[in-house]
Amino acid sequence: MNVAIVGFGVEGKSALAYWKKLGAQITVCDQEQSIASEIPEGITSQLGLGYAQNLDQFDLIIRSAGINPKQIIAENPTARDKLTTVINEFLKVSPTKHIIGVTGTKGKGTTTTLITEILKAAHKPVFLGGNIGTPPLEFLPNLTEDSWVVLELSSFQLTDLRYSPHVAVCLMVVPEHLNWHTDMEDYIKAKTHLFDYQSTSDIAIYYSQNETSKQIAGHSSGHQIPYFAKPGAYVENGQIIIDSQTICATSELKLLGEHNWQNVCAAVTTAWQVTQDVLAIRSVVTTFTGLPHRLEFVSKTWGIRYYNDSFAATPDAAIAALDAITGPKVMIVGGFDRQLPIDHLAKALEAHQSELKRVVLIGASAKRLAGECDKVGFTNYQIDPSKNLSEIVTKARTFAVPGDAVVLSPGFASFDMFKNFEDRGLQFKAAVEQL
Repeated sequence: MNVAIVGFGVEGKSALAYWKKLGAQITVCDQEQSIASEIPEGITSQLGLGYAQNLDQFDLIIRSAGINPKQIIAENPTARDKLTTVINEFLKVSPTKHIIGVTGTKGKGTTTTLITEILKAAHKPVFLGGNIGTPPLEFLPNLTEDSWVVLELSSFQLTDLRYSPHVAVCLMVVPEHLNWHTDMEDYIKAKTHLFDYQSTSDIAIYYSQNETSKQIAGHSSGHQIPYFAKPGAYVENGQIIIDSQTICATSELKLLGEHNWQNVCAAVTTAWQVTQDVLAIRSVVTTFTGLPHRLEFVSKTWGIRYYNDSFAATPDAAIAALDAITGPKVMIVGGFDRQLPIDHLAKALEAHQSELKRVVLIGASAKRLAGECDKVGFTNYQIDPSKNLSEIVTKARTFAVPGDAVVLSPGFASFDMFKNFEDRGLQFKAAVEQL
């Protein structure tokens, strides 16, 4: 079998190892010439501008998540039926059907990690992968029929999904990745694939207060369960409750912000379908402090607290940070502009103006966001033209006094100034350390 692997990142490398063991003849296709040194000896390659040409000559084409299948099909019209992904292959061959898939715009990483840790605490054999952790083909040899697998799945991975997991979870969905998807309808359609192939014995879990989430989960033929509302986990009188069982008080959560109450309720609702071990659930949700670059407390320097929320790449995520970090604060907002709606972000800044010491606008989106702020009467901002995050942090520091917070919560993607959100977050933490 002749196999083309398109995109040679983490998924592509796991695909190479997997199909090589199956005896396939493999060609690595990637637009970056620089990866030539990473390709093992004996593996042919097709690199550079023409990397996606003539793919219909192969028996199978494995698309990495970031590669849009429409691009491949546009150049290779007969290749549609040959296209697959690491996730499709995993769901097809996995020896266990105890698979939980989580999608949504916000909270996927936090929720999947919480679910995994809860199942571990309940002594279930569990593996975490997908868009977080390990590509699932790597731990495939370690699975048995009794294993549990938790997958974080992005719209890029779902856009041509052909199988659904036993438990599918949809968190809040708002506009995102509209520079990759044709439009919002295409983005939503990708999410629905997680539920499209479920049977009546499967389970669909969705965020009760987001109509789009409910609509997406409605494509499932399985048992549909809301969270943040009965019969899923919900919050009442400051307590997280499910099935008449109190898990903990919201005040006991280490995760910051009411938006994380949603993530905890999503995780509790999902884990409850596997185990009703209240002590195990409680032990995890009351000790979990979050993932790097998600409202991450960096340090307290000269009485000022610094938070790294670099993962906040949408306006809604920046709004969540506004709510989560209480008290006086300086916000650093802006980045690569994917032309998402931002009027609601400007309105949120105006609504929080009593606690905002200053908003420092950075990156390609700065002027557009400033214009939206002007429209709603919020003027306590400044555009910082610097491309150096250390300089930006130093300037933001001048607006804060002991007791305040300085928060990097961009609300936009990182690609105008940084390699990715991790690079942005690490540069922010390094800048704070230098203060």
